[in-house]
Amino acid sequence: MGEVIAVNTEPWMLVDGGDTDGPRAHPACKKLPLLNAVARRGLPNLIEATVIPAIMFFVVVQTINAPIAMAAVLVWAYVAILRRVVRAIPIPAILVLATLGLTVRTLVGLVSGSTFAYFIQPIATTVALAVVFLGSVVIGRPVIARLAHDFCPVAPEVAARPAVLRLFGGLTVLWAGVHIVTAAITFGMLVSMPVATFVAVKTLACLGVTIGAIVITILWALRVVRSERLVFALDRGQRLLAAPH
Repeated sequence: MGEVIAVNTEPWMLVDGGDTDGPRAHPACKKLPLLNAVARRGLPNLIEATVIPAIMFFVVVQTINAPIAMAAVLVWAYVAILRRVVRAIPIPAILVLATLGLTVRTLVGLVSGSTFAYFIQPIATTVALAVVFLGSVVIGRPVIARLAHDFCPVAPEVAARPAVLRLFGGLTVLWAGVHIVTAAITFGMLVSMPVATFVAVKTLACLGVTIGAIVITILWALRVVRSERLVFALDRGQRLLAAPH
């Protein structure tokens, strides 16, 4: 028997194993199928919101100048949001956060006329986000509970489970730490490298930290998925894709 996972183009979510039967859900969440399903859902949003803007900025600042590069990246972000609004597609939280950050830093950079100001502002924002993440845990509303849906939809009754709430809290603390580490790395590079070199190296370094945190997140979540006996299921019983062991 092979595992059963949702086809990429169809809606799926994590539900209680007791809520599904027959061929609508797979009985066990293995690492590779879970990573594959989450990556297909979340990586395009991550690339669109972070990697592509960094590449655009690097290319434009090298070929034209920094103010045009700032404007080009901001236009890219708003076009990504507008495209979803026109098509009535949900806007990922990660894209909203990235666009808000780009808007503020672009205004700061263009008004000040300083590329340094353009990059130092998001460092402060990153530290502020880390504080927000930690604060959300203190008040019992961990930010990751909201962001998780961009990568892996969770049924409401599952999201309310104590084990899942603890997972969201722990992951929020983890990502607060990621924000602090990336802010420190970014600041160290900003004060020691030329702009073009900084953009390229900073993107790779911070992406490496982020990918490492994503792997930890997935493995941590997988442990909870198994201990809580959760399964993937389609919303309306569409066909599934069987993936052999």
